Amino acid sequence: MRLIKSGVSRGSFNRTLAQARRNIIKSIYTVILLGYLGIFEDPRLNPYIEISNKIKAYSEKYRELWESGKISREQVRIIRTLQEEIEKGLLALSRPRAMSGNP
Repeated sequence: MRLIKSGVSRGSFNRTLAQARRNIIKSIYTVILLGYLGIFEDPRLNPYIEISNKIKAYSEKYRELWESGKISREQVRIIRTLQEEIEKGLLALSRPRAMSGNP
């Protein structure tokens, strides 16, 4: 993935890659811990679960269209609608008070 003329040294690239891998592992452990503590059953997480389901539906629909090679106007409309819903949802969830339950 590293381009030869990217302007980034091999060592810098490898350090960044190692840091990304460590962050992913830490995230996985966090998810496991949250599941163990029962945090995932908190109703305040429902909007996050819904947005993740929309992202999954979007990626599956996009992959299906890409592989079929046949794209109709209706399919493009569905993809755009899903994309807009995801963007709006992510913006709403990125507000600092999203998890507090306060508007």
